[in-house]
Order: sequence, then structure tokens, then C-alpha cells
Amino acid sequence: MAGETPQGNNMTGATAHRVVIVGAGFAGLAAARTLGNTGIDVTVIDRRNHNLFQPLLYQVATAALSPADISEPIRRTLGRFRNIKVMLAEVTGIDPSARTVKLDHGASVPYDQLVIATGSEYNYFGHEDWRAWAPGLKTIHEARLIRQRLLLAFEKAELSQDSEEKKALLTSVIIGGGPTGVEMAGAIAELGRFMITRDFRKLEPDHMRVILIEAGPKILSAFPDNLVQYALRELEKTGVEVLTNLPVEAVTKDEVVAGSRHFRAGCIIWGAGVKASPAGRWLGIEGKAGGRIPVEPDLSVTGFPDIFAIGDTALGLAEDGKPLPALAQVAKQQGEYLGRALKEKLLDGKPAEPFHFHNRGNTAVIGRNAAIFDFGKWTLKGWFAWLLWAIVHVYLLVNFEKRLLVSIQWIWRYLTRQRGARLIDENAAAFVPSSTQRTET
Repeated sequence: MAGETPQGNNMTGATAHRVVIVGAGFAGLAAARTLGNTGIDVTVIDRRNHNLFQPLLYQVATAALSPADISEPIRRTLGRFRNIKVMLAEVTGIDPSARTVKLDHGASVPYDQLVIATGSEYNYFGHEDWRAWAPGLKTIHEARLIRQRLLLAFEKAELSQDSEEKKALLTSVIIGGGPTGVEMAGAIAELGRFMITRDFRKLEPDHMRVILIEAGPKILSAFPDNLVQYALRELEKTGVEVLTNLPVEAVTKDEVVAGSRHFRAGCIIWGAGVKASPAGRWLGIEGKAGGRIPVEPDLSVTGFPDIFAIGDTALGLAEDGKPLPALAQVAKQQGEYLGRALKEKLLDGKPAEPFHFHNRGNTAVIGRNAAIFDFGKWTLKGWFAWLLWAIVHVYLLVNFEKRLLVSIQWIWRYLTRQRGARLIDENAAAFVPSSTQRTET
């Protein structure tokens, strides 16, 4: 039953410690794997049955990869660990006094230690109605929705007899100049040029526009200026129009208003910032810095020594006192650290050492043969950065099968420039987004 303590997983024969992990993203999976095949009963709860490699979702949205290439059932990922139980359910609350996690179907799961790894969602800054017309990139549904709108816009433009309508349909507006926005802009420009050149007879490259809008003074604000300038030059080479200091004022079905300028568009994409999932409300905590839950050096939630928060949900601090960035490498390192710390504490009685983040570089891909890497003391850009970006992302995929599959597809795409996932679902109504859609845990 959902509310029972897992039995038969106890590998020691004694009453095992019960660790419950909410969320199976980078952080949650890393913690679960580290706790695998130990004398600790682990329960992983997620409202979706699959884990997802979000950094490559933009390639699903631009028809370079299929959803199955970057996702895998959680049960398959964790199935080899005899002490881990997986539950498909949505958490609705936490009772710290009773030490239980409440689920959407009415049951509850007891815990001795609780790990919150529920990730983040896009921040629409009080304009949740914009979500319906400008989806972000957090779920497979959103990636398929963007792909659907992109491909349909080209098909409609091919049929249109109105030159202004044709140009509007072939205009894509990406809101937000962070790595996601830059990667999407470059990928859409590449996809559009390929399709117009190879597949469409009534469209011209001059009809197409890709507009990247940033409210701040520059794109890629977390990167040094030399890399930002390189990214700007590469985006301009591919035909992307970069507009900065242009806050968005309104988003409708086929138009964006920014800085009193109106942009008609066939596809609008949101990438203008994220906020933590609302997990802090379960504990009565008012999140800080984008809703993130404050944590101690051992990643325990402040005021709750047996509850831990990791990944985008947590507000951890670096050694210089600044908040750790919401990056996959931070989430993975926190998950691995916490798994080891819980093993040592629960099985060996050793106190936890503080978490230390080891920065392995911040990166963004601009387009074919163009990427940037910031390692702090030195930087890398161009083809070598692009190759390193590809190697790192293949390595981070969940298993060897995915790594091999994606590598083969990337090599084939690089040699032929073909896009293999340009499919339009005939049931377009299935892609109407919900204005209340929440983030993937």
C-alpha cells in the first residue's frame, strides 16, 4: 500500500531507516543511486514516471531528437537497486510532526529523513496567462508543443497567399536571453534555414525571422563579456535578431508587445527566468531568491534537521556567500553528496561534512560548431567548446544506451544536416496547454 513502510527491502534484517525522496530529477536520482543497495529503505516519489534530461529539451522542440532519446522510466533507472521503491504520485503536503508525506490520492508515506528535490518552473512574473501562448522548456509536453507550433507555422506559411501573414508565421520570438533562450534561438534559425532550403517551395529565407528578446542590458548575463560578444556575433551570423533592454509588456496567441513594439509571431517561447517549485509551502516556509528553500551547510532545511532540500529547490550558498546557481551540475553534486552523507550518518554514525560545490564550468551552445564555456579562471569558445559541450552532455545522459543513441544521431545530423523528428501530431487539440500546468519534479 502507498502509506506502508516498504518491507522486504531491508538488506540488514533489522529495522531500516526510511528515506523518502520527492522528485526524480538530477538531484533526486543522484541521491537515490548513491543510496542504492544499502541497508536503508528508500522511497522515490514523482508525479511522472520518467526522468528527463532537461538541458537537451530544446533539441526535442526543434526536431533534432525525440523525447525517448532524453528520457527514461524511473523504474528502469532505479530497478537494479533492491532497497529502492518507486511511487507514481503527487505530493500535496508534509507533516513534519508526524513525519509523513501526504499524497494526492489520500495516502501518506512515513519517513525518518526526507529529501525534497522538486526542481523549478518558469517564472512568468505574475502573468500566468502568458504561459498558454509562450510555453517554456521544462517538460516533454512543452517541447512537443513548441515543435508542433514551429512546424505548423511553416506549413501554414507555405499555403498562405498573403506576404505579411507569411512573414508573421515564419517569425519566432524567444523571450529571455539566458542559455535556454540563446540555444533555442540558434536551433530554430538552423532548423528554419534547413527546411526552407530543402523542403518548402514557396518560402524564401528572407521571410524568416528569429527574434531573441532580453529585458536586461545583455544576453547570457552570467558569462564574461568576451563570451557574450562572441555569442552575439554567432547569433547574428545565423540571422537571429538580438534585442536587449526590451521588457515584455504583453503576450497573446500570435503577438508579443515589448518596449511598445509589436511582434507578430507564429511561435512564441518563454525562457525569461525560473523559480523554485512551491515545495516550501508544505513546510510553511517563505522561499527566498526565486522561492528557493534556505538550507544549512549539510543541505538540511533551516529549522528541520531531518528534512533536506537539494537542486533547484534549495537555496545553498557558495563559499563566497553567494547563492549557488540553478544548474544541473549543482543538483547532481548535491544529490551525490547527500546520498553519501546519509549513508555515513545512518549506517556508520558519522557526522556530515559541509557540502562544497566544485564548479566544472558553465556552458551554452550557440549553434552548429559554436559554443561557449566559462571555467572561471579561463574560457573557451568556438568549435572546441562545441565539441566539449557535446561530450559533456552525452556523458550526463542517464545510461550507456542513451549516450550511444544520441551520439549516433548527432554524428548523422552533423554530416547530413538532417532532422529526423519533424512530426506533426494530427490531433492538434491535444497540444493546448493548461494555464495551471506545474513543473516536473
